[in-house]
Amino acid sequence: MISIIVAIADNYAIGCKNQLLWHISEDLQYFKRVTNGHPVLMGWNTWESIGKVLPNRRNMIVSRTPASAPGAEVFLSIPDALAAIEQNVNGQNGDGDGQKDQEVFIIGGGEIYRQFLPLADRLYLTLVHTSIEEADTFFPEIDFSQWREIFRESHPRGEKFDHPFDFVVLERL
Repeated sequence: MISIIVAIADNYAIGCKNQLLWHISEDLQYFKRVTNGHPVLMGWNTWESIGKVLPNRRNMIVSRTPASAPGAEVFLSIPDALAAIEQNVNGQNGDGDGQKDQEVFIIGGGEIYRQFLPLADRLYLTLVHTSIEEADTFFPEIDFSQWREIFRESHPRGEKFDHPFDFVVLERL
């Protein structure tokens, strides 16, 4: 199963200058809880912005140019990364001993999200109810008619964040 996890503003903004737009501790805790124990796949810029291996997760990076990323696997293309995931799910020998229900999380950035949105089975959205006009990276527009909401948790504000936000999980119809 391919899942996307992302925090987006009302105007679909997700980043500026290779950084997140906000620090919402509840969202960071949610991200950790949801992705823990699962593979995470990201682009090179996201890898650089995180700056370290995310523990207890298979860290996978898609980059057009091979580079060293200690503790992570680097793939030159999305098809290469998908093949590696499929091989792991089906067992190394193709014998089906792998975890059939393995959920892989796409964690950014903008171009990786754009390429994976048509392939995604599930979206884990943190809808941050503000617009960030100075953003330079945006999530692709979501056609909500293709998705069914299966979970929502609303927060009027964070402990240290002044805007309301919702955790929403959507499954493709």
